[in-house]
Amino acid sequence: MHTTVKHTIWLLALTLPSAQLTAQKKADRKTLGNLQAHITYLASDKLEGRLTGSPGEQLAAGYISAQMKQAGLAPKGENGYLQTFPVNEGKTIAPASSLTINNNALTPIEQYIPLPFSAEKSAKGEVMPAVNEPDNIWLLNVKDFEADPHTDPLEVYKQAAAEAAKAGATGVVFYNGPESAADVHKWLSRESTPLTIPVMWVTDGISKTMENAEEVKVSMNVAFGTSKRTGTNVIGFLDNKAPATIIIGAHFDHLGKGEDHNSLSPNDKSIYNGADDNASGTAALIELARMLKSAHFNKYNFLFTAFSGEELGLFGSKYLADHSPIDLGTVDYMINMDMIGRLDTSKGLQIGGIGTSPAWPELVKSVTPAGLKLTLDSSGTGPSDHTSFYLKNVPVLFFFTGSHADYHKSSDDADRINYNGEMVVLKMVYDIVEKTNGMTKLAFTKTKDKQMGTSARFSVTLGIMPDYTWQKNGVHVDAVTEGKPAYKAGLAVNDIIIRLGEHPVTNLEAYMQALASFKKGDKTTVLVMRGAQEKKFNIQF
Repeated sequence: MHTTVKHTIWLLALTLPSAQLTAQKKADRKTLGNLQAHITYLASDKLEGRLTGSPGEQLAAGYISAQMKQAGLAPKGENGYLQTFPVNEGKTIAPASSLTINNNALTPIEQYIPLPFSAEKSAKGEVMPAVNEPDNIWLLNVKDFEADPHTDPLEVYKQAAAEAAKAGATGVVFYNGPESAADVHKWLSRESTPLTIPVMWVTDGISKTMENAEEVKVSMNVAFGTSKRTGTNVIGFLDNKAPATIIIGAHFDHLGKGEDHNSLSPNDKSIYNGADDNASGTAALIELARMLKSAHFNKYNFLFTAFSGEELGLFGSKYLADHSPIDLGTVDYMINMDMIGRLDTSKGLQIGGIGTSPAWPELVKSVTPAGLKLTLDSSGTGPSDHTSFYLKNVPVLFFFTGSHADYHKSSDDADRINYNGEMVVLKMVYDIVEKTNGMTKLAFTKTKDKQMGTSARFSVTLGIMPDYTWQKNGVHVDAVTEGKPAYKAGLAVNDIIIRLGEHPVTNLEAYMQALASFKKGDKTTVLVMRGAQEKKFNIQF
């Protein structure tokens, strides 16, 4: 399966003198053994899938730190090699929350969920489902609502609860809602201004109790906690006293046991070891640190960065780019390695970011082994950590050997890695560094945006780069592409898109779904929050 790549390495090796060839083979054997050792440990069950903020993530961070120290890198985090960052995931249902129906205490999430705009208050009363009285709890049947299907359902609930509060209700319980409990539970991650009364949503079984009862005795109390966890980046620095620095990065976090609901086997609760995603890139990062330490490419310093929080939305790399231990203005370029352990010569190697510097196409071509197929993507953006640095006007390259059947599944294990193939990628990165060591600073060029994956199919683009780490309502604009509709209309960085035409934009998926309803030539409006002001712009796709 991998004979072409192996043959390529052998042909290149023939050009070396025999003594040098023997040393090269020995060095390669050492690197291959190290790659296997790193991946075997990082993708072991002991680390329990390296979920951001978990003990397994900390074990991985400790291992990477130790390897950086052994390679001779100086610590460049805030605490040794470590840089911590917050991941704010919104509200949780606090233990003090309760809902009792006819003296039966209900179970949170399984039977009821406080809505994110609820006041943290209590209320009680004896209620007839069809009668809404002032100074009492209201039971509202969602089947009776007449809502525009394009309206955000959470806003429908909030509007109904606000009207009930205005009419004197002391609390609201919604029943017969069409959503699943899982969907409603996700709403707690959205920021919403609280009303003056407690508000809850109940599941199907409790809804039937409401429907069939002449009178319902209700006691409710809403209390929220905050879901925050701390992620950890690992940062090592090779200081050659040079004016320019190269950043080499890879994320080391993965899915744990699927707790964040981002696996492709949602019913599989076993450990997601993430050997390819991304123990492979992390192992290459460690080995490149060791190799570059002894290479003496003194034109550059090197910042080696192992990111966490990538699987949640580039949290770690975005934090590092915003809180860099070095001046990003001195950075010549950034190379990101994400999933480089499954090189298949029939499919080849994918490299993104080719358009971020005019120097890249020729450089990449010059280091590519004969016979290795390349798939090139000009965009500086995409669903991995190079995006965070491209948005700071840093040229980037993204190495990726492609998706596969084990992606985001518990079968992504170390025994499925193509270690010889990973060596090919690692050597290409090394060769790029070697070649740029004799060049002037690489120029930066902006590229067309690469949209994130979505279930929606769309034929138009607004021309904005969304902030993948944004956890609040709407879509936060991280960048605006010159010449695109958003740029022509006057949208700006840090605007928050809350509506596209008649479609509420509550998150990135809603934004993509809204885009899918338009075609080239259509005219519409975009509603944004700019600071505390609401602004509307006319758009033509």
